[in-house]
Amino acid sequence: MTNRLANVVVDGTDPRRLARFWAELLGWPVAHESDDEVDVRSPHAPWTFDLVFGSVPEPRSGKNRIHLDLASSSPGHQLELVERAVRLGARPADVGQHAVPWVVLADPEGNEFCVLEPREEYAGAGALAAVVVDVPDPSAAAEFWSAVAGLPVGRDDGTVAGLRPPPGLPWLEFLHSTAPKTRKDRLHLDVDPVGDQAAAVAELERRGATRVDVGQGPEVSWVVLADPWGGEFCVLRPGVTG
Repeated sequence: MTNRLANVVVDGTDPRRLARFWAELLGWPVAHESDDEVDVRSPHAPWTFDLVFGSVPEPRSGKNRIHLDLASSSPGHQLELVERAVRLGARPADVGQHAVPWVVLADPEGNEFCVLEPREEYAGAGALAAVVVDVPDPSAAAEFWSAVAGLPVGRDDGTVAGLRPPPGLPWLEFLHSTAPKTRKDRLHLDVDPVGDQAAAVAELERRGATRVDVGQGPEVSWVVLADPWGGEFCVLRPGVTG
């Protein structure tokens, strides 16, 4: 089975504002815009990879289970990114990080993200270094998601496990957390099967995924699943963007 990581979907009450913020912060162009969705596209990924900002009525509450990490190339560049983010509407955020070399901020709707200090492993990722998922078992999550996203496990120290991407894509990382999942994820991942959608869904169900109803309705072209830790993700129909 071969899948590709296609999108990171971000729910928001004002997707246009969120998309403008992230497009300007990352330097990525807007690829699609409608009343209820705006797509911001990586200019460097080996295939189409978007941040998709969708409209939902409910405001954000509680710490997100998924967050984004931004890459920097030097201490000066890290400071420049932080200052740019604040000018665009970000604010400092406290998630219990204490004294760390990265800077934790929140976007205009409160979604946490980190501006990392320079790290060699992210040199080829582009502006977006990593998509980070809180899970109780990083090693098991990395093994499962390696099959879901078609990426190899690149590191695993028991506390953090990561899937190594091709140049231009972010790492997909799993961070140990004991916090229970209590609500629908504000951010989730989309995967694009290279082949038959139904066969990909069946294989993922065999590996431990389950079908879930998040209000998507019967008319959508994608299939909504949850991983073994309850995190929602969507399996797209090949050739259909949404």
